[in-house]
Amino acid sequence: MSETIKVLLSEEEVEKRIKALGEQISKDYEGKNVHLICVLKGGVFFMCELAKNITVPVSLDFMSVSSYGDGKSSSGVVKIVKDLDESLEGKDVIVVEDIIDSGRTLSYLLEILKKRGPKSMKLCTLLDKPERRVVEGVQVDYLGFQIPDEFVVGYGLDYAQKYRNLPYIGVVEGAE
Repeated sequence: MSETIKVLLSEEEVEKRIKALGEQISKDYEGKNVHLICVLKGGVFFMCELAKNITVPVSLDFMSVSSYGDGKSSSGVVKIVKDLDESLEGKDVIVVEDIIDSGRTLSYLLEILKKRGPKSMKLCTLLDKPERRVVEGVQVDYLGFQIPDEFVVGYGLDYAQKYRNLPYIGVVEGAE
């Protein structure tokens, strides 16, 4: 059976919300530098667009933490695939995620990063599925959209490495 994609959030809606997030971050970090940490691979589309909409000085780093296989749900096994290139010591850090689902991966990642001495650390996510949360204490500081518990793709999010390049957020229908 082949899957189809139904639009959940249009390209225009996503772009408008990212612009607003960039404006809020710029206001909150006025007079400071902000260090964005992208959680790969899904977060890269969102972080690039977000960074373009932030007016204060921005530096970037990338980390890959995985808890998904090719399936549609979290495996519960978390591993660091790629660590940061730079120290976080004394930096104002914003962790940029594509989606928060169970919270397992992010909770693990945030604990690791807190131990690295950032001056401050906040969390920005494009999408949040609070219905799926199994880990308490994941505090979202900058939220794009709260969405229902559906499997979504596009804007960096994938299904078995497909659909990342869609310019909107869509719901996968008919996938096994």
